[in-house]
Amino acid sequence: MPDDEPTENISGGPSGGGIAAEFQPGECATRAEAVVDRLGEMYWQKAYGGQDAFECLVRTILSQNTSDKASQPAHDQLMARYGPEDELAETLVDVSQDDLAETISAAGLYNQKSEVIQRAAEWVLDEFGSTTAFDEYVRDGNPDDVRDTLLGVKGVGPKTADCVLLFSGGRGGVFPVDTHVHRIARRMGLAPADADHEDVREYLERDVPAEKCGFGHTAMIQFGREYCTARKPACLDDPEACPLADVCDQVGVYPETGEVIDPADAPE
Repeated sequence: MPDDEPTENISGGPSGGGIAAEFQPGECATRAEAVVDRLGEMYWQKAYGGQDAFECLVRTILSQNTSDKASQPAHDQLMARYGPEDELAETLVDVSQDDLAETISAAGLYNQKSEVIQRAAEWVLDEFGSTTAFDEYVRDGNPDDVRDTLLGVKGVGPKTADCVLLFSGGRGGVFPVDTHVHRIARRMGLAPADADHEDVREYLERDVPAEKCGFGHTAMIQFGREYCTARKPACLDDPEACPLADVCDQVGVYPETGEVIDPADAPE
């Protein structure tokens, strides 16, 4: 793992939550499943669920448009100042937005994120009465309804909603799509080159077995950090440097010229 990324984070990591799970690769029904199996062998296989739902929601809001290196300290500072978990929402609705913004400043976009977090805290208490009831809803409610409900909160997007479903609800078949997953799925040809984040999610959730979606998400993020980076993927200089080169279409990556472009801009 790169030195600038913490091992405990919303994206999984060796110590980032979840319960170790074993799987047998066997015959894969789709290329996407084969890719996820290979990623699982490289990194980790985990079954997720059990995180406090409101804290997970806050943590994922902090991670928007930034790295774990930035969002993790912001989360830690927020919890140290405003915890414990079961009183977090009640505390956050009463603090000044300026104080909250200062506390989470390491995450970037802190004025915007502090507003979203306080709005989410008010919504949880108004809608559910307590964070405990919100936990139960995320765990036990119909997952499509839970997702739609979360998306109704201003500032909560698809990736945030899906992370809450996965890391708190432990829902199988949920494959959150962040910038790494969006780039890699299109670059490898697992989704159309011009697919948006929601399209990529639909392709991956269709083609990856439900029990493999969670660790597929976390392992693909790690692969994006280590190998399939945005500007200089490992295959650019040496095709053999990438452990997944044999199952990748290299859409938008041209080792002959050293050019890397967004898959959506690659000629068909």
